[in-house]
Amino acid sequence: MPKVKNKKTVKKSETKKVLKKKTGNKKKIIKKKPAVKKTVAKKKIVKKKSKPKEILNVKKPVKIIKNFYEAIVVGGGPGGSVAAMYLARNGVDTLLVEKAKFPRDKTCGDALSGKSREVLEELQLDKKIVEVPHAITTGVLFSSPKGDSVSIPFKNDKGEIIPGFICRREILDNLIFQEAKKQVSTLEEFEVNSLMFENEKVVGIVGKYKGEERKIKAKVVIGADGVYSTVARTAGALETNPDHICGAVRAYYKNVKGVTNDIELHFVDSVIPGYFWIFPCDNGMANVGLGIIDSEIIKKKINLARLMEDVVQNHPMFKERFKDSEQVTPIKGWKLSFGSKRRKSYGDGWALVGDAAGLVDPFTGEGMGNAMYSGKVVAETIAKSKQNGWNSEIMKEYETALSNKLDAELQQSYKMQRWGKHTWLVNYIIGRASKSETVRNYIASTITTADAKQEYFNPLFYLRLLFA
Repeated sequence: MPKVKNKKTVKKSETKKVLKKKTGNKKKIIKKKPAVKKTVAKKKIVKKKSKPKEILNVKKPVKIIKNFYEAIVVGGGPGGSVAAMYLARNGVDTLLVEKAKFPRDKTCGDALSGKSREVLEELQLDKKIVEVPHAITTGVLFSSPKGDSVSIPFKNDKGEIIPGFICRREILDNLIFQEAKKQVSTLEEFEVNSLMFENEKVVGIVGKYKGEERKIKAKVVIGADGVYSTVARTAGALETNPDHICGAVRAYYKNVKGVTNDIELHFVDSVIPGYFWIFPCDNGMANVGLGIIDSEIIKKKINLARLMEDVVQNHPMFKERFKDSEQVTPIKGWKLSFGSKRRKSYGDGWALVGDAAGLVDPFTGEGMGNAMYSGKVVAETIAKSKQNGWNSEIMKEYETALSNKLDAELQQSYKMQRWGKHTWLVNYIIGRASKSETVRNYIASTITTADAKQEYFNPLFYLRLLFA
């Protein structure tokens, strides 16, 4: 009897062996099927696309927040973000702190002035604005208490239309802040409570971040934190005279009849010495609001939200226009610090820009242009101070620059604001403009040229209007 190999000694892997099995006198040869190999799909290797050079060259935001910076900017709005970007351009190590989380809304008229556009062009942000929701404006429409109205186009010296932009602040501020974030360290949801002092010099900020107190030192602190600026208050520069503070309210509406490419400024009896506005916005919306000087609000005990509702619902010029409209946001209020009384703009270790410095135009209520301009100038002055061993005396040049550029313009606007209290004068000017192209050209020049505003204080101007 032949010996049989122990089954345990036969390797299972020997797939090519022939197994013989007796079947009667014949031998049947059976071939064992080879084991089926499992095929594993090869992973597709995807080559990463190389980033454009301009993205590769952008400095990424620093996530680790240090305990010392050369400059700290408090407030991430246009003035603060612009200041931070110009500081970065000039090689100043900067931290930008903001109490909110972007994107966030900011109550405003949303219109961009010529000064704003100049700064945005210099920072190469003007092309990015056209890529986000916005509206184009080509002129301004004025109406008088009497009911006369006149539309005046934005024109340059050559008679060419200069289009303007209106971009909701929720969108615009976020766009500018995100650009600043690429260039400097940023810290959102950081609320500054006070300043740090050493021998009466500001040397940093104290605030709360995620429920904990945080202190960060700096060579200079820039307050870009609005009308009730913590930096201005702690430094002793806060001014709240009601004759130079304006209260305003705003809401967004859809389907307002008769909205064009003009921004509308309406001198309504119940709102004078302020005005009621309707500005075109993106996606068929309109920015609607009104503003009045605080001293008048206190004196007459005015509720701005109720006054706005009354104008929209009951005024003969507007009730039909708003009849089928939809209010898409609540009425929100805010304050403006007019440049009719500018605040001290700098001190030992600190400086103020925008609303914190009191730079809002007292007649139009526009503040973004001056905020961006001041942000640029303060950054350049700080960079010069650094180059000279942080010589604090150089900061005087910031105040001088503001005074030379803005003071005359702000005082002219203040005179126009006070003259706007006289209903008969507003009726006269707008009435004449509605009938005379010459008068419209006079007014147009005062819109596009700051020096031309002086014409309103020349008695001969009104004599010319009479015979125009």
